[in-house]
Amino acid sequence: MAATVQLTAKPRSGTGKGVARKLRASGWIPAVVYGHGEPARALMVEARAFERLLSHTALETTLVELTIEGVGAVRALVREVQRHPVRPEILHVDFYQVHRGERIRLDVPVRLVGKPQGVEVGGLLDHVLHTLHVECEADRIPEAIEVDVSGLGLGDSLHVRDLVPPEGVRVLTPGDETIATVLATAAAEAAEAEVAGGPELPEPEVIRRGRAEEEEAAE
Repeated sequence: MAATVQLTAKPRSGTGKGVARKLRASGWIPAVVYGHGEPARALMVEARAFERLLSHTALETTLVELTIEGVGAVRALVREVQRHPVRPEILHVDFYQVHRGERIRLDVPVRLVGKPQGVEVGGLLDHVLHTLHVECEADRIPEAIEVDVSGLGLGDSLHVRDLVPPEGVRVLTPGDETIATVLATAAAEAAEAEVAGGPELPEPEVIRRGRAEEEEAAE
């Protein structure tokens, strides 16, 4: 299951680009937390602390224990991180509040494990689908869903319908979508044909012709 991380936030007053610009200049990121029909709360989080989380954590699948100064702690998911289009700067963060035991929907990464049989003979593994849309309890978010591709041969594909998801996780991505496939290369097809057919032998009639010539020379 995914981890829970700690982050401190402060309520903020004032809105608009000018206020947000001043916050960022002083080392804070404007943020908001919303969910469960409650009014959205304007917050600010320390830029360095949030950037540390980004560098060490997959926040899209991590619960954040958000301690709001003067309010208390809420559990939340990071729903959106807005970045500056040019500078390495975070402009705004959206948090979505969740409750313990609540079922939520989110995207989780797909992690391929194993070496396909088709790759062993020169095929290429194509990882097609990198995330799955799932429903699960907020406390049981998988860090990733592992998919064993070791049984795939040349030209084989693995689809969403072939998965066995973790307990308590419901996959919402359509079952006919391809997760991974092994592409056949010319070298791989040649190697497979050689293994299937075995080495070629000289044609019998050529051998017979050679013997007839030998007998004629002996006479």
